[in-house]
Amino acid sequence: MSGIAGSELLLLCIIGLLILGPERLPRVARQIGSWVGKARQMTRAMQRQIEEELDAEKNLGIDPKDLDPRNLMTPREDDTYSPLHDEEDDETVPAPATEAEKQA
Repeated sequence: MSGIAGSELLLLCIIGLLILGPERLPRVARQIGSWVGKARQMTRAMQRQIEEELDAEKNLGIDPKDLDPRNLMTPREDDTYSPLHDEEDDETVPAPATEAEKQA
């Protein structure tokens, strides 16, 4: 799991015992264990939050391709506006009527 074999772990314990001594080694081991536990807890919380965000996007119908920055400059076929469209295809929208035109 961690990539440390049994013989390597035994060697690390012996070196720790020699450097720290028998009085401080258990206290340091507990502190390291609590740090590892907190790191795992933070990792699980972050993973859970990312999964919730992805599920929310899926439920909203957001296409993950839309979130990719490489696709922001590339017009898609179903886009309503594209700088590459022909001017002949423009649909003109009439201007709103003024008060004088409404009364006439």
